[in-house]
Amino acid sequence: MTALVTGPHSLWNTAPTSAPAQRKGRYVPGSSAHPAKMHPGIAAHAIATYTRPGDLVLDPMCGIGTTLVEALHLGRNALGIEYEPQWATLASRNTRSAAQETGTATGIVRCGDARHLTDLAPASARGKADLVVTSPPYGPSVHGHVRSTRDTGENGVVKKDFRYSHDRANLAHVSTDRLLEAFTEILTQCRTMLRPGGTVVVTTRPWRERGELIDLPSAVLAAGKAAGLMPAERCVALLAGIRDSQLITRPSFFQMKNVRDARRQGIPLSVVQHEDVLIFTKSRRCADPTPRRDGTPASTAAFRSRTCSQRGRHGGH
Repeated sequence: MTALVTGPHSLWNTAPTSAPAQRKGRYVPGSSAHPAKMHPGIAAHAIATYTRPGDLVLDPMCGIGTTLVEALHLGRNALGIEYEPQWATLASRNTRSAAQETGTATGIVRCGDARHLTDLAPASARGKADLVVTSPPYGPSVHGHVRSTRDTGENGVVKKDFRYSHDRANLAHVSTDRLLEAFTEILTQCRTMLRPGGTVVVTTRPWRERGELIDLPSAVLAAGKAAGLMPAERCVALLAGIRDSQLITRPSFFQMKNVRDARRQGIPLSVVQHEDVLIFTKSRRCADPTPRRDGTPASTAAFRSRTCSQRGRHGGH
């Protein structure tokens, strides 16, 4: 079992205001349509903690470009890969807007499969990234937006913007086992892009599927180790605000609905208040992970991600 560092800085106060409030004025119109955007406060906290101005920040599954925008506003250079053309276009627009506003750094977005990251990224960036910030797709319980009767004038609730895409090859649609296999490949590619001693920050959370807990954070920990990265910290990034020492929750409509439905069925589901944040580092010795006989990285297929069990000191430079 890997020992992860814990300490007084393992709780990240990343949501003093809501995510929409943090995005206001920094992201182009249409950005809110993505069903599972990274929280800007989490990306900004990771970037400020683990990098310096002028460093290169990479997100291999960048969505609308949250990691890139926050990196640029902090004076870091940014590189993102996004599989879906729709979101890659938005990420490019958000990145250009942030770069023009700050004028201190550059941002690049490439459209393609993150499993081919080293082919998609500029050759000059290989082995130069100081930080990777990313997140795998979650379960459907946290996705989407709604339009109520007040919005539509019709009875009932209409769900919208609840899919990454209709492309069945998108990792959002595959089984948990296939997702972990693919995410291990992506982290292996990220390891190649990192400089020796570089950092990887992965935000994730568990979810329930037909009452069974999918322990994605522990599965991602196994994926990072299989990719040859060294686990360093496991932190909690708040999605709730803190006022007078009390948590101010900001659950989505679908989280509340899913929790109520589950509890009526006797399933102990709770509203999500935080993201698990897993921090890995790349060895300065650059040793390769042990490959399988076919030459590909070790797999996480044997890791049991379905379980009913559930958690570093801040470092960086």
